[in-house]
Amino acid sequence: MESNNAEHTKIVEALNSRFASSIKEMGEPYGELTISVDSSNIKNIIAFLASEEMGFSYLTDLCGMHYDTTDELGVVYHIHNLYTNTRIRLKTRMPKAKPEIDSMVSLFRSANWQERETYDFYGIIFKGHPDLRRILNMDEMDYFPMRKEYALEDGTRTDKNDTMFGR
Repeated sequence: MESNNAEHTKIVEALNSRFASSIKEMGEPYGELTISVDSSNIKNIIAFLASEEMGFSYLTDLCGMHYDTTDELGVVYHIHNLYTNTRIRLKTRMPKAKPEIDSMVSLFRSANWQERETYDFYGIIFKGHPDLRRILNMDEMDYFPMRKEYALEDGTRTDKNDTMFGR
């Protein structure tokens, strides 16, 4: 991957020297270094990036994804090096039949609630999470509402008629 950013080049070289077999794809869409990695090694990769050597000490966000074209779920991590003002996006996928990935709570305390929210909406199980339970939805829910398995609208509604909206 060619990079116009010297910091990105340094990061790519460091990751390739240690984790080449776990890296699936790299790119810079919209100028942000984006790396797709194998889910089985995601914690080691993020731990390396969070190390003093690399300086990515802030987990900005993590979120779930559901790929409806494949039978996979995914997690996207956004981490930030506050000293160099460099951001990285890490993506990983896992089969929907076994949606498990290592928890990042031991690396970033902010991952606690973010992982709980991702579990609550996508059903992704974060192995090693200290308290993985629903955070926003009711405990009685037996489904995960952000998966693309459900109709966007309730076809049985009688209060919604297209003629009311000029159609």
